[in-house]
Amino acid sequence: MQTIREVMTPDVQTISPQETVQRAAQMMDELNVGAIPVCDGDRLVGMITDRDITVRSVAAGQSPDQTFVGDVMSTDVRTCYSNQDLDEVMDTMGDVQIRRVPVIDENSRQLVGIVSLGDIATKSTGAVEGALDEISSPSEPDRSETRH
Repeated sequence: MQTIREVMTPDVQTISPQETVQRAAQMMDELNVGAIPVCDGDRLVGMITDRDITVRSVAAGQSPDQTFVGDVMSTDVRTCYSNQDLDEVMDTMGDVQIRRVPVIDENSRQLVGIVSLGDIATKSTGAVEGALDEISSPSEPDRSETRH
């Protein structure tokens, strides 16, 4: 059994919900990532993705230097534990079609890393094709709310 700890990326950069969307985009550029965990102190409160910035901020005409991360971040974040079985987490990633999951320490409950589909593909000893198929399956567009 391989655990998340064995494949995750440790020492993840985080951003505060009080930072601007512009700063989040700059960090994504500097780090070459598409998502950053949002922490209020030591507590994970959300994730901000390049898609959050585009859909929730830019498309709404908000100014990136005056819009806060906390206003556009995703708050319903799936997490996993560092001692959790890799196959179990891959199944969850496939079920909910997510490509990255923040990793929480099972004792301290603090953010200790992040695991992405890329981490799994390059560091795991098993196959990832099934998870990749599920995660990458096209989904229906969300038409539940029209934004202008």
